[in-house]
Amino acid sequence: MIYDVIVIGGGISGASAAYELADRCTVLVLEAESSAGYHSTGRSAALFTRNYGGAVVRQINAASAPFFMAPPDGFCDAPLLTPRGAITVADEGSVAGLAPLLALSEAGHEIVEISPQDAITRVPYLRPERVAAAIFEAGVTDIDVATLHQGYIKGINRRGGTILKGEGVTALRRQDGVWFAETKRGTHRGKTIVNAAGAWAEEIGQMAGAAKIGLVPMRRTAIVVDAPTGLDVKTSPVVDFLASGAYIKPEAGKLMASPGDATPTVPQDARPEEMDIAELAHWIETETLIPVRRIAHSWAGLRSFVADEAPVVGFDPQAPDFLWLAGQGGYGIMMAPALAQFVKTLVTDASAASRENTVVDARRLSPHRFDA
Repeated sequence: MIYDVIVIGGGISGASAAYELADRCTVLVLEAESSAGYHSTGRSAALFTRNYGGAVVRQINAASAPFFMAPPDGFCDAPLLTPRGAITVADEGSVAGLAPLLALSEAGHEIVEISPQDAITRVPYLRPERVAAAIFEAGVTDIDVATLHQGYIKGINRRGGTILKGEGVTALRRQDGVWFAETKRGTHRGKTIVNAAGAWAEEIGQMAGAAKIGLVPMRRTAIVVDAPTGLDVKTSPVVDFLASGAYIKPEAGKLMASPGDATPTVPQDARPEEMDIAELAHWIETETLIPVRRIAHSWAGLRSFVADEAPVVGFDPQAPDFLWLAGQGGYGIMMAPALAQFVKTLVTDASAASRENTVVDARRLSPHRFDA
């Protein structure tokens, strides 16, 4: 069989794109791991924040919001979003950094300044001497990533798409207008390739003879610790620490903390470094009132960026019918619905995708932006 589209990667990006495409096309998803979403999708901070990221990312976040708030009928049995709220705190040396964040406030998605005492009242594990100023964004929500991802997977199956796991692509070649994707188990044929391989996307691009986009996987570390006695984890907001870039987020009755690190690495099944874990535990005890008696869990995930930190979505300038869906950084879950719909438009109605009034700016996402 020759599929209309072969999607490489079954994480949130690939699954969402395949779901949208399966409405109009015959679709095959090739997932290298034994379970889809094993890497970055399963290691996400799981937050939806419209005002997070650069201007391009924020535009895409806003375009994704309607899907999150009102998923298609039958997509899921529970809400994808639940209220959380976020506080950003600044110490004496980082207060000036709050002004650009406050400037992102807009009607219906307000960011407001709150007093240090208000921040401490809402988050009693903050050290008073470390909080010189703070802002609050009520609209930040938790994303049920597992439900979102499974909704896409089930939707692909309902729409007649095929998902093959344990089918890592080892070679790509194109002949007579058809792509041949080779795996250890066989060869699959498709008219269009969608490269949603996450940290491995650059490698897939090189197999196809595509142009390089300069994708760099970055390792981020996280640990889970017990919440302080008396803290209502259900209502506690996520806290961003402006001075360091670290954050603490309630998760499953405990607290997840990350230093917000971005260590360049190679595509791999990322594992946390012992030194990173120790330094993070020390930071928690120094910067907050949380006693780190034990580390319930630790992990690392990869977030992949290109130089301008905007996603790369569009047809490659060198490899025909090879479409990039890569470089989402730490924003991939939030952007998935809008980018998936954009990929569908690119594949099925390219002229519509290039119009200036599209909710996603094709020119700022295109791999052609690297030509200069």
